[in-house]
Amino acid sequence: MELETERLLLRPWRETDAANLYAFAREPAVGKAAGWRPHCSEAESLRVIREVFSAPDTFAIVPKSRGFPCGCINIMYGPDANVPLAPDEGEIGFWLGVPFWGQGWMSEALRAVVRYGFSRRGLSRIWCAYFAGNHGSRRVQEKCGFVFHHVLRDIFWKPTGEVQTMYVQAISRDAESAAEEQA
Repeated sequence: MELETERLLLRPWRETDAANLYAFAREPAVGKAAGWRPHCSEAESLRVIREVFSAPDTFAIVPKSRGFPCGCINIMYGPDANVPLAPDEGEIGFWLGVPFWGQGWMSEALRAVVRYGFSRRGLSRIWCAYFAGNHGSRRVQEKCGFVFHHVLRDIFWKPTGEVQTMYVQAISRDAESAAEEQA
């Protein structure tokens, strides 16, 4: 499955993307914001592509002007999500390489995946979260219509072995439809 926006192609990850993934995923600021440890090698990035990024509805974010992936966005369902979900709900996670922050690409990708979740997956609500201090992620979510729902304080985050505070936001299909009509 591929999704296309004005400036982006959202497509499945390929094993040949390992070098590009490693180039951005080794950056400590990316991993910390997304909730995982920086990648230590291209081989680790290849393993992540094979074992994690091969999940359904996981997309490489490829700017058309660049031609290579510089981030990732996915919808998680059921037990794969970080928050409890009803059967007709999903949770979106995302990250973008540091050189591409502040260009509006993540908001564009998030809007496309939200539309996909509601129109093609039939979801009624989509959740998204960010860790305390990740103001960029909060801003992207709010630009796309997500609203604050609750806080999870002092949770043990297994991928990093740290205790975190996570702010959980959501958007309903009705709210997304209303936002699209106003745009």
